[in-house]
Amino acid sequence: MKVRMDRHPTLAGPGATALLATSILARLPLAMFSIALLVQAQRLTGSFAVAGLVSGAYAIASAAAAPLLGGLVDRCGQTRVLVCGGVAAALVLLADGLLRDGTPASVLVGLGAASGFCTPPLAACVRTLLPEIVADPVQLPALFALESTVLELTFVAGPPLALGLGSLWSPGVALMISGSVMLVGTLAFAVQPASRRWRPERGAPRERGGSLRSPTIRVLVAIVLFTGSAFGATEVGVTAAAHSLGAGAAAGPLLGLWGVGSLLGGIVATRSGGGARSARGLILLLSALAVGHGALMLATGSVVAIGIVITLAGATIAPTVSSVYATVDSAAPAGTHTEAFSWLLAASLVGASLGSAAAGGLAQAAGPAVACAVVAAAGGAAVAVALFGSRSLRGAARGRDRRLRATTSQVTTIETGDICGSAPMPA
Repeated sequence: MKVRMDRHPTLAGPGATALLATSILARLPLAMFSIALLVQAQRLTGSFAVAGLVSGAYAIASAAAAPLLGGLVDRCGQTRVLVCGGVAAALVLLADGLLRDGTPASVLVGLGAASGFCTPPLAACVRTLLPEIVADPVQLPALFALESTVLELTFVAGPPLALGLGSLWSPGVALMISGSVMLVGTLAFAVQPASRRWRPERGAPRERGGSLRSPTIRVLVAIVLFTGSAFGATEVGVTAAAHSLGAGAAAGPLLGLWGVGSLLGGIVATRSGGGARSARGLILLLSALAVGHGALMLATGSVVAIGIVITLAGATIAPTVSSVYATVDSAAPAGTHTEAFSWLLAASLVGASLGSAAAGGLAQAAGPAVACAVVAAAGGAAVAVALFGSRSLRGAARGRDRRLRATTSQVTTIETGDICGSAPMPA
């Protein structure tokens, strides 16, 4: 089962395929950075503790920088922010890749943080552009689902590619190659007409709080924080379970099945018109995600059982994530769309770090099944937040429907050549 981007109906708009393809190329290295930085630091210092600090510094800096860079895009446009960020991040990774044995830990941690802080906000930029390139406004949820689905390929291929390059040459070379690919992909994305044409909403009020002044955005950020915690805990729980069964080498393939499950779920969501289109639908998807991942508590005694459960659980990820993204498009205040998408990235990174830390401590003290309890708890918390904020989510869904109807009416008026000069319905 394949996703053919060149023939997908949601990509019939001019330049849509090239825009999405270059964004995926630019984001492939982002799935390599964390593991490559970790392996490079461990090789240079011989310490996993230092390697963990470097990886943590990268994640924290990425989370801190994401909303700042997103807000900068909303004020200055995409081109300058993407180009400057891409060049700066590539130079930092080049410098890191050239380091030699005995490099002080402080230098490695500093470069890890710098690479995270400079990483261009590609995900937020492409998701801001999706409403501009969709061929039919009604297909927007499906386009978000397609983007989430194709992005899963980077998470499936990125870590093994980073490790493979490190084994073939060295972790430093892997960092330099990934930085170069990220720069080339970022520049290719930045020169796309849709990205170059995009301009900030000049008339939009610049109020304090930015996108977070929207109650719906705050609800979505909290949801993503808890789902990110569930994902971070899942990685630790599955790895700990594999080691406890004497099959530590199976951890990588098991997590790969997780990505495959998400890819398949995204394909189904894309072909069925997108993810959830209502608050109730999003709550149901979150519930399925929580139950599916929480079931890992019952599967830690068998590698086969873990493989089956994590594949099924993964199938809930892409549909849920795409539903959240589609809601952001209608909920973000004017002039803050890129920042809003960036807050989701920050929440996901922070959540993953918290989930990993909590599950790691429990895995060490009480075993993998108890570590997977963190997964269930975080998933349940995401559902609780959605239920508590369901009024805001319903309002965003109604706003999206009104905008789609208005846009569809506008397109129909233009296509039928209304000779009476009737004004289209206001969006």
